[in-house]
Amino acid sequence: MQDLDLTGHWAGILSLIIFVIAYIMVVFEESTHMAKSKPVMLAAGLIWALIGIAYMMAGQSEAAHSHAREIIEEYGELFLFLIVAITYVNTLEERRAFDVLRVKLIGLGLGYRQLFVLTGILAFFLSSVLDNLTTALVMGAVVMALGRDNAKFVVIGCISIVVAANAGGAFSPFGDITTLMVWQKGKLTFFEFFALFVPSLINWLVPAALMYLSVPNEKPSAEVRNVRGKPGMIGVAVLFALTIVTAVSFKNFLNLPPALGMMLGLGYLQLWSYYLRMKGTRKGDEDMVLDSFKEVQRVEWDTLLFFFGIIFAVGGLGVLGYLALASELLYTDLGPTYANVIIGLLSAIVDNIPLMFAVLTMDPAMSDGQWLLITLTCGTGGSILSIGSAAGVALMGQAKGVYTFGAHLKWSWAIALGYLAAIGAHLVINAALF
Repeated sequence: MQDLDLTGHWAGILSLIIFVIAYIMVVFEESTHMAKSKPVMLAAGLIWALIGIAYMMAGQSEAAHSHAREIIEEYGELFLFLIVAITYVNTLEERRAFDVLRVKLIGLGLGYRQLFVLTGILAFFLSSVLDNLTTALVMGAVVMALGRDNAKFVVIGCISIVVAANAGGAFSPFGDITTLMVWQKGKLTFFEFFALFVPSLINWLVPAALMYLSVPNEKPSAEVRNVRGKPGMIGVAVLFALTIVTAVSFKNFLNLPPALGMMLGLGYLQLWSYYLRMKGTRKGDEDMVLDSFKEVQRVEWDTLLFFFGIIFAVGGLGVLGYLALASELLYTDLGPTYANVIIGLLSAIVDNIPLMFAVLTMDPAMSDGQWLLITLTCGTGGSILSIGSAAGVALMGQAKGVYTFGAHLKWSWAIALGYLAAIGAHLVINAALF
């Protein structure tokens, strides 16, 4: 059975309208106070209902069923992977690992300019393991603690952290949802992503260098309070690292989905929490007791359900034929390089997850160099505007009234220069991959 082209069909047009309305509601989440997962979940269900009707009318219900199962499999792998990663991050937070890091940085006694560089570097490397959202929140808390008497430092520090967190996530399969999607789809091997290390670093260094002289040349007077991690904190960090190694090994050596390796890693954490709970109960040490199921409960379900809605809605548009149409316009008419750069710029306005999923669904014939390019642009293009990434949106909420859309916009030109410099560096350094 051949796929139907429903781009001009009433079901296709209605589905496109539903998707646009749902995405507008996501964009205005802050003003409507409606969780972003709700409109996209509704849109996904309605779009697939329309697909089911259209395919049934054409006598091809089996084809629609087959497409739906493919997308369920893709989302299922992503869901299992993320639920483990987020649970580990939640557990590290519960064990006070991020509080310890924040207090140690505050206690270094450095000036604003040195702290500007240090927080940027830490955000860049942390986001290659943690997601860019968690990294931005942790480092944003540091910047706000240090710059409570200096709003200018907070603004420039937050901008640097957003750019660094997004850039650091682009060179690691674990750094961003988009890189994870590309890796799980098998477009690039685990170690191929690290070819983006230098371009990603340049993406942050260029705007950071331009902003550096605007950072106040003063020293903060920060109160230092002693914070100790809970017992088992180091063990959780080690098991998280071991879980990542397990996931990579499942993919590279056993040719199994990395999500299975992550679930095995969740088993490591369950056993570690059992040990800490038994030992803590026996010693009467409440700080030692760890309930890993509570950390699973604290998973951000709005985010995971948003991914469900977006992946199924965009996947539905692909089944209807819209992504093939977009692929023809972008990748055939303009060529992959221009197409990938444009999609990256779009991610400053539209969330990078549906954009990357759309590209993966289009599945244009591209070299490894081009797949790395779309990974780079889709991961870093969102830094140009504060609303272009989860990191920027989260920091606007955390530093409300100080780090704003307008404050970020003043430095968008510098971030855009970093974006273009990173692309140029990739085209030169990794020329052999094209």
